[in-house]
Amino acid sequence: MLPSLTSMASRLRLRQLRLLISLDELGSIHKAAEAMSITQPGATKALNEIESTLGAVLFERTNKGLEANDLGRCVVRYARLINTDLAHLREEMLGILQGHGGRLSVGTIMGAVPMMVEGLARLREAQPDLSVTVVEDTSDRLLSLLDQGRLDVVICRTSVSHRPAAYESRVKHQEQLVLVANPAHPLAGSQSLSLSQLTDSRWVVFPVNMPLRLTLEREFREAGLSFPQYPIETSSTFTTLSMLQQDAGLLAVMPWDVAKVAVEHGMLVRLPLQLMSRSEPYEVVTRRDVELSSPTQVLIDILMD
Repeated sequence: MLPSLTSMASRLRLRQLRLLISLDELGSIHKAAEAMSITQPGATKALNEIESTLGAVLFERTNKGLEANDLGRCVVRYARLINTDLAHLREEMLGILQGHGGRLSVGTIMGAVPMMVEGLARLREAQPDLSVTVVEDTSDRLLSLLDQGRLDVVICRTSVSHRPAAYESRVKHQEQLVLVANPAHPLAGSQSLSLSQLTDSRWVVFPVNMPLRLTLEREFREAGLSFPQYPIETSSTFTTLSMLQQDAGLLAVMPWDVAKVAVEHGMLVRLPLQLMSRSEPYEVVTRRDVELSSPTQVLIDILMD
């Protein structure tokens, strides 16, 4: 039976978590003890204490040495996260004490990448010593990371959340959506297109229930057409661009701010389809009632300028 959170928090120590990381990396009590400058009996005792605290065996002995089992891999993953968070804490404290620098973690959906890149460029001109982490993902996943405190600010849509009131939201931009394809696509030279001509085409689309996917589904529904079968689903900009480059038969709807660089460099072509549906505006989002760091506030001011 797993111990309570209070019991785990009071008994686990950071040094024990570092030992788990070393054991996972080195696969040996002896090597892990050496890496941490402790004795082998001390490392064995510490591992026993950790497993006793958590009420579970975390490592199995194999012919290759110690290997984490399913529970062990889970615990090691969180040990790494805690260790990384501690390093980020020190880095941010150092920046504050030195009167510069600091750390900022930003999340963005695909369509907001150009705006985010421009905003960060302006921010780093003013604060060149700032360390920045950028995560591109779906709105749902970005809000989850924001809830966990792993992101300071995200550019996404709060409509996907079951509790949008938990966020401070600033509406920023209405995306212009365009249909794009490989320059060798059979329809690349068309002067005009209707959606009915594309029902048998193969598509790269956003995952189910994501705002851009819902917009495209609405486009087909309002035209009285069935949504294309067997699409490739991805939320990754790079994957979408790569799939279109590799397969000249694929189509995709993308934000124009993202697609125009590929179009201007001849990697993609914009097809002449007028989309009737409007995408939902994306927002600059932070957690409500949370005090923002100085770099976070400066970036928000830049983005909303």
